Amino acid sequence: GVKNAVRGALEQGLTRILTPKQSMDILRDIKSSQAQGRPYVIVFVGVNGVGKSTSLSKVCFWLKSQGLKVLLAACDTFRSGAVEQLKTHAARLDVPVYEKGYNKDAASIAMDAVKHAQSNHFDVVLVDTAGRMQDNEPLMRALSKLVNLNNPDLVLFVGEALVGNDSIDQVTKFNQALKETAYGSGKPRLIDGIMLTKFDTIDDKVGAAVSMVYSTGQPVVLVGVGQTYTDLKKLNAHNIVKLLLR
Repeated sequence: GVKNAVRGALEQGLTRILTPKQSMDILRDIKSSQAQGRPYVIVFVGVNGVGKSTSLSKVCFWLKSQGLKVLLAACDTFRSGAVEQLKTHAARLDVPVYEKGYNKDAASIAMDAVKHAQSNHFDVVLVDTAGRMQDNEPLMRALSKLVNLNNPDLVLFVGEALVGNDSIDQVTKFNQALKETAYGSGKPRLIDGIMLTKFDTIDDKVGAAVSMVYSTGQPVVLVGVGQTYTDLKKLNAHNIVKLLLR
């Protein structure tokens, strides 16, 4: 009846929103970088305290389990303890870290890390950056410089699935700030995709994912679903829609 028709239409509409416009297949893209003889570079960005380093480590674990050689780049040269935190993860994951300590220019550290990766035949460079609020102009400017100068393959915004509308606000404003503080004269590099953390505790907050994708047009590429390195999943639009329409 009418109820089923409405439900069907809703299901289709939501699935369409959550299905990225361009398909994001990180492993396929890494293969094409390998074919060009260069490392694939992912930069992790986001506000303070959303678990960027942990998210980066989960991605590292996943890529390593695919037999890829991964280098971590410590470009959070702002928060004290950030480099050590990344080194702790790296030791557990048995991957090297490229670092130059603190209070240095993060953009040039990233650039050196990519050069190092290239000459030592790494497949992937994962770049950790300092958490920053989107209204902190000097820090946003520094991030713009990093992403525009290095032109990474993927800029991943790490956000919490818990914050509801705040997270949408964050992604939109973060992108806006990257536009406004654009470094150089080319087309500014913006966020390519979203990685949501704390996706294990939400049930009713799955709506955050829908609204983030809808309002930013950015796909949710990966979701963190727990505390350990293996707790990483690709977002399954079909399952999410089922959850929402329960």
